[in-house]
Amino acid sequence: MMSDPVKPEPILVVDDLVKHFPAGEGRVVHAVDGISLELAAGETLSLVGESGCGKSTLGKTIMRLYPPTSGSVRIRGQEMANVSRRAMRPLRRDLQMVFQDPFASLNPRITVGRAIEEPLIVHGLGNGRERRERVAWLLQKVGLPADAAGRHPHEFSGGQRQRIGIARALALNPKVIICDEPVSALDVSVRAQVLNLLADLKAEFGLAYLFISHDLSVVEYVSDRVAVMYLGKIVEIATRDQLWSRPLHPYTRALLDAAPIPDPLRRRARRPRLEGEIPSPLDPPSGCRFRTRCPLAIARCTQEMPHLLAAESGHQVACHRAFEDGIALPPTATPAAAPEGPALRALS
Repeated sequence: MMSDPVKPEPILVVDDLVKHFPAGEGRVVHAVDGISLELAAGETLSLVGESGCGKSTLGKTIMRLYPPTSGSVRIRGQEMANVSRRAMRPLRRDLQMVFQDPFASLNPRITVGRAIEEPLIVHGLGNGRERRERVAWLLQKVGLPADAAGRHPHEFSGGQRQRIGIARALALNPKVIICDEPVSALDVSVRAQVLNLLADLKAEFGLAYLFISHDLSVVEYVSDRVAVMYLGKIVEIATRDQLWSRPLHPYTRALLDAAPIPDPLRRRARRPRLEGEIPSPLDPPSGCRFRTRCPLAIARCTQEMPHLLAAESGHQVACHRAFEDGIALPPTATPAAAPEGPALRALS
């Protein structure tokens, strides 16, 4: 009798991660409130949600740019959340970040070559000649000429600066790259080029991406799995195809309904619209945090926090009513197998 194949160990594990910011008078901002997720080697897991839901804070807390309030972050089995700065340094080689603003993330006073070389210097890798050769190789990998190393960030376009940021993130041969809205500040045609570059680098180097975005068309194109965040909590996590074909959480369905459909002949299922404003993370609602805007809320939602439960293999949802008959409505439109892929590739 054949045994089931052993599931590979995830390369990044986040367990019950919390990040609160003090706000004076004993109050705290509940930016990230008990997030758990896993990322496998070679996988792209996207975080999606409205502005202010905690996506970027989660990414920066995983990176230890913000010290976590509590919880665990492990990269290749090694704890990151509560180690000293000295112990953290070698772990940073496995985990790098591409930031949203490609200009603000680069020092305008130093050359591009120096910016890319800096991680190698900090970690004591190679001599001067070897580092210069690696900088030239990295620039070539992201589609920039070697002579770009002697120029400053202001001499490049936004898309070129983001390529420089990607080259810097690759300098230490990381296993995981956190991409924080990496194309939101770029023109549409340039977005396509950068997304295609990220896909090519992922295939070539076996990278894993934690991809943070509010743009559902981008998320649909790049993702293997998607986690939906609302007010510091993950409310649904599923494969890309599962999420687009059968969204279970009312917030997920609202996000998908809000995304424009490029085909005027396709129609959405009619669903109740969201009402009200996003609550303040200073004083999140009791029970389910989405209940103040949810068209399906009941008394239980006020009293009891829902937890992520498995709906099917690879699909989890945190909603008291997600498993009721008739609640899981049909998808907004028939999904296609990443229809943007060829079109985006053609623009590059």
